[in-house]
Amino acid sequence: MNKNTIIGIVLMIALFVGYSFYQSYEIEKQQEILKEKAQKEQAARAERIAEAEAERLLEEQMTEEQRHERDSIANVEKMNAEVYHHGSTLYAATTGVSQPETLSNEFMSVTFDNLGGKIADVTLKNYTRYEEGERDELVKLMVPNSAKMGIALHRKGETLNTGDYYFTPSIEILEDRSIVTMHLDVEQDGWVEYVYTLYNTGEASRDYLVDFTIRQHNIEALLSDNEITLGWSNRSMQNERSFQNEAMATTIEYSEGGDVDELEASGEREEIEELNWIAFKQQYFSSAFIAAQNFKAAMSFKSAKNNTSGFVKEFDATISIPYTEGVEQYDFAFYYGPNDYRIMKRVEFMGEKANLQDIIPMGGVLIGWWNKFITIPIFHWLSNHGLGFGVIILILTLFVKVVILPLTYKSYMSTAKMRAIRPEIEAINQKFPNPDDAMKKQQATMELYQKVGISPMGGCLPLLIQMPILWAMFRFFPASIELRGESFLWADDLSTYDSVVELPFNIPFYGDHISLFALLMTLSLFGYSFITYKQQAATTAGQPGAGMMKFMMVYFMPLMMLCVMNSFSSGLCYYYFLSQIFTMIIMFAIRRSVDDEKVREKLLSHKPRKKSRFQERYEEALKQQQDQMTINREMRRQKRH
Repeated sequence: MNKNTIIGIVLMIALFVGYSFYQSYEIEKQQEILKEKAQKEQAARAERIAEAEAERLLEEQMTEEQRHERDSIANVEKMNAEVYHHGSTLYAATTGVSQPETLSNEFMSVTFDNLGGKIADVTLKNYTRYEEGERDELVKLMVPNSAKMGIALHRKGETLNTGDYYFTPSIEILEDRSIVTMHLDVEQDGWVEYVYTLYNTGEASRDYLVDFTIRQHNIEALLSDNEITLGWSNRSMQNERSFQNEAMATTIEYSEGGDVDELEASGEREEIEELNWIAFKQQYFSSAFIAAQNFKAAMSFKSAKNNTSGFVKEFDATISIPYTEGVEQYDFAFYYGPNDYRIMKRVEFMGEKANLQDIIPMGGVLIGWWNKFITIPIFHWLSNHGLGFGVIILILTLFVKVVILPLTYKSYMSTAKMRAIRPEIEAINQKFPNPDDAMKKQQATMELYQKVGISPMGGCLPLLIQMPILWAMFRFFPASIELRGESFLWADDLSTYDSVVELPFNIPFYGDHISLFALLMTLSLFGYSFITYKQQAATTAGQPGAGMMKFMMVYFMPLMMLCVMNSFSSGLCYYYFLSQIFTMIIMFAIRRSVDDEKVREKLLSHKPRKKSRFQERYEEALKQQQDQMTINREMRRQKRH
């Protein structure tokens, strides 16, 4: 053993011994700290016990008069602290009795509460909730135990809220309206009033609207940042059968300079300026705050953890209204009602359209026009003639199929033409079997298409043109309040899923029930996919990936749609089922009327047209790419040699 090894061993032993002593010291130090802490806690506990015992002995020695005097002094001190906190005027409004007053019109009943001067309850008379298979409870848009509203007041460095005080109410009943005034004195010469006007005109777009006016006098010293800050919050109750679908549709929407958007689902509070209105939107109903002037708001919502909570989302908004010196009245309105396009588009406030109908998801600018100008008018026109919605969907499906019939025919003919020139395509494949000649094969194929007059996009474009209509229907049915509560065959409610079997377990990606309309839709999609693939098989036989394409198109896609649609609107599944059935009938009729041999003769006798500039540029690009590939192959060959 050399000297370096011995030194290393000694150092290791020294480090180990030193670390052991250090560890022992730290343990002893920690034990001392814990012991000292325990002694202090024990001493404090003994002190508290001694104080409690002393208070008990003092209590026993005190006379009844002494106890009364002590309690009186404590109450006075507490009251003085409260008066200092609220101010002498507001302190008088901290106590009182809640006096809810309910007023009604043809469409809803509204409860006003003097505690906070708020709207505490809104019940819609013509709509019921789905609960345990029944619809016997009316829909509530504002719920007393969660509805809050109040103006923030700032006094002596603390924030007060008018929602915590008792207002003085007064009600005036007129022929076509009821006016509720809530008055609150906040300073010796300062006050706030809420004035609500509930109309009874028989016109839904007017009567679902509650005018709301804030009047104030001499409270500018209590405002922060020269703004009137109004807090507004509420819970949305679960009103529909599918908690998942309702939760996805429930959010906060807002109109910013006329453009409608919705709050992100991140749960973070978001502040938006230049707002026209904000809405606590549910799947089929909304509570909206509308302003005559632009305002800003900080908004957020929280989702319920599961469907046993009884509610879907908790909404909260802090609305900041610019305060103008000398202006004592600020006008707003609340819309409490259904997401009904016919009603919302007629809602006006201060003589201008509110454009609340933009809350309803129609599919955006590209496809929304179809729902606004075609689907909804057809729905309403047919329903006004007494037809059931199952029949209406049938007629609508037929109408859509008639509209897109030329596209369907063109798409089929494109497939027929491709089948007709299959021998020529196979000849090109045999002529260029080498993968390195892929560009030559493609160029030859394009020349064949040009010669016989076939557009490679002829089959795709008609399908692409149909997609917006299919997407419009997909957006319309889950958002259509017209279908809500409407039954057809075994479906009790076309706006939600039809459950013919409730499973005792949950299947991932599928659910805990079997929707018969979704199952029928899947079978019809399988039939349509199978027939379509069979027609196209002649043009895809022998191509790479043909087997995978068949699996994806014929089997996987219907199965995926079954999982997706099982919890969707039965009305939508019914529409897709009819759409596939009608499409197969139309395709069968077209196939019977088209002679493939005549199609081939016509193609082969086709006189080629002059190439378009696009074709010329495309062929030139193919030629350049082919030349480059030839150069690359030659360079690789030279490197190998």
